[in-house]
Amino acid sequence: MKIKAAIAYEPQRPFELVSCDLADELDAGEVLVRVKACGICHTDLAVKLQHIPVPLPRVLGHEGAGVIERVGPGVSGLAEGDHVLMSFGSCGCCRQCQLGSPGYCDDFGMINLFGKRKGGATLRYRGNTLEGQFFAQSAFATHAIATARNVVKIDKDLPLEVLAPLGCGIQTGAGAVLNVLSPQAGASIAVFGVGAVGLAAIMAAKLAGCSTIVAVDIRAERLARARDLGATHTIDGRSSDLAKTVAAQESGRGMDYSIDTTGIPEIIAASIMCLRRRGSSVQVAASPRGTQFPVDANTLVGAGLTVRGVIEGDAVPGVFLPQLIKFFREGRLPIERIVRFYPFEEINRAVEEMESGATIKPVLRMD
Repeated sequence: MKIKAAIAYEPQRPFELVSCDLADELDAGEVLVRVKACGICHTDLAVKLQHIPVPLPRVLGHEGAGVIERVGPGVSGLAEGDHVLMSFGSCGCCRQCQLGSPGYCDDFGMINLFGKRKGGATLRYRGNTLEGQFFAQSAFATHAIATARNVVKIDKDLPLEVLAPLGCGIQTGAGAVLNVLSPQAGASIAVFGVGAVGLAAIMAAKLAGCSTIVAVDIRAERLARARDLGATHTIDGRSSDLAKTVAAQESGRGMDYSIDTTGIPEIIAASIMCLRRRGSSVQVAASPRGTQFPVDANTLVGAGLTVRGVIEGDAVPGVFLPQLIKFFREGRLPIERIVRFYPFEEINRAVEEMESGATIKPVLRMD
């Protein structure tokens, strides 16, 4: 079938909207989704810029939302006309998947970054074929082939374009707080980097009842938005002795919890060094290849600190996304305040404005 897709050819070349032929036959467990909207995530840009070495050309996009048009063999619980959010893919068979941790699937990288469909090539364009899917969806397109495992059915009265970022960015930030750190009411937390993922963490910290929520960033407008969404303190990330400045917000004793969304070594270090004894930090950003962990091991041991890497907020999308949607319906997860919509044809402007900081979370509308 004929579709339109945004193809990433080379790191410095803009996305190009191209008429493509999408595979007609669905394999077992697959669904065809008419994409209504897709968020743009920094992971998409990291691949395009080859900071993550996934072969190009490729159709990126992994925060898709849309309407199912067809279901393949063996699919149950989903039907034509269902509204769905698309998230990351997983095999469903390995030990991690069986233990309820699909973000750590043994085949996570192969499925989400290098994935090839069992049914063969997904797209054909200008005499070429594109076999690899991105996060089991490649949703920078008017239609996408996904799997029953990586779509989540939602009520038809919900705004697909607003909820699209739940599939990755919001899930990651909120899940890192609610699923991994699990702060008790009255705890303190510092969030380093308050883009979409960091602001999701801020909102989740407020949901959890944290009494001290410190937002750290270098953009004044983002710090102001963080305060609007629940931060009790804001700190310029360029402050001298950043860790001590953050720790001072709790009378110098330090934070109970922290999360770094930047992947910048000196900021990672500050996110750990600002903790009080037996504090916990989660790291959700992919640092450039070769980045060394910036904290001496004796610091971790002596203070009894816990530092964990987290993928996709440790979420099971089919369980966690409905929880986030419940908070959204209740007005306690106002993600509509961090998104900005762009026509699909303006994908390159959306990328530019995300990179410049003018937009926190761009969402493409395919209609």
